[in-house]
Amino acid sequence: MLLIAGATGNVGGELVHALLRAGEPVRALTHTDRDSSLPPDVERATGDLNDPESLTTALNGVRAIFLLSGYADMPGLLTKIRDAGVRHVVLLSSGAVDGGDLANVVVRYHAAAEAAVKDAGLPWTILRPSGFHSNALRWLPQLRSGNVVREPFADVPVAGIDPFDIAAVAALALTRPGHDHAIYRLTGPEAVLPADRIRILARLLGRDLRLQPLSDDEARAELGATMPSEYVDAFFNFFVDGAYDDAVVLPTTSELLGRPARTFRQWAEAHADAFR
Repeated sequence: MLLIAGATGNVGGELVHALLRAGEPVRALTHTDRDSSLPPDVERATGDLNDPESLTTALNGVRAIFLLSGYADMPGLLTKIRDAGVRHVVLLSSGAVDGGDLANVVVRYHAAAEAAVKDAGLPWTILRPSGFHSNALRWLPQLRSGNVVREPFADVPVAGIDPFDIAAVAALALTRPGHDHAIYRLTGPEAVLPADRIRILARLLGRDLRLQPLSDDEARAELGATMPSEYVDAFFNFFVDGAYDDAVVLPTTSELLGRPARTFRQWAEAHADAFR
């Protein structure tokens, strides 16, 4: 049995479908067993990853688990997972950890999760993706009200990756040998600017979409309205101070999957209905 945390998220949802297509038994960890967004063939188990003791039933019979970073007691959580007999952990981390500064809160919580996984005494695989193509979904409220998208850090290109491809790599690590103690830095096939992504969506939707770049002051104010100041500082550290080069294109994803990584255009075509 494979246990998937975040099974209704962008990566976890794709991973559930990838494993089902491969004929693997899948158990989704949820806060409620009535989540209707999961496929009917998926077994549901309730539990809270911030409360390791709540996971006893969910971990029963599990041979491998897909985890996210950032839970309250990652060492305690990994101890619970190891003691339950799980034999492999695949952790979704962040490319920002590679050479990142631990003073940055985003780097710090991902690095802490990686350390807990490495110290748990069981085989692991760590995935460090760049920005997700699906981050464009945050534009939906603006696109529903007009054709102008206000965006911070508009001059920063990102080698974004399709969650479909992250999930495909995770599925390999969960089900195939040869990925123990591997750290994979995953990117898409090209670095593109927000304006490039807007143009792709405009052509796809047949709309006259326009990008309105935010000044740094405007970006700080808008981000600060929805997240703690230490996270705002972290994003400025990445995208203004240049602490994280998210434009680097690496062949790792394509090499692992044996096919080209999917472009933003391919992601947008697959998810066009979400924007209509």
